[in-house]
Amino acid sequence: MLRFDGRVAIVTGAGGGLGREYALLLASRGCMLVVNDLDSGAANRVVSEIKEAGGRAVANYNSVEDGEQVVKTAIDNFGRVDILINNAGNLRDKSLLKMGDEDWDIINRVHLRGSFLMSRAAWPYMRDKSYGRIIMTASSAGLYGNFGQSNYAPPRWD
Repeated sequence: MLRFDGRVAIVTGAGGGLGREYALLLASRGCMLVVNDLDSGAANRVVSEIKEAGGRAVANYNSVEDGEQVVKTAIDNFGRVDILINNAGNLRDKSLLKMGDEDWDIINRVHLRGSFLMSRAAWPYMRDKSYGRIIMTASSAGLYGNFGQSNYAPPRWD
């Protein structure tokens, strides 16, 4: 079985869904976790689950646009960052003609810019240790499009 003993991972959007699953799996394999989510209650529940199972985890409630602060949580608590899973996401479900600028911009600020800022903040620590893994979570809506999600991909006409 693949183990991550002594490794530190940051999982963004880890309060639920795929992020929660990533965090729980990594913790079950020995990884120490920074559970990042804007929803403090959700992040705290995942941290509690990890600790109850004997793992080590801390919560962080910063936006992914504050990548340096999220990474600082890992450094302050565990002294390193080895794995970053850029998983945070949000949804503004509107058709192209009903979508406002803010509905477009928030997706790009979290999904694209947030992933960039998180990766840029983690990279120097990974480079210094000559080890690091950055994983980007994607949605099928970004690949194939969905009605009402033109801020993810070209709009569908059905």
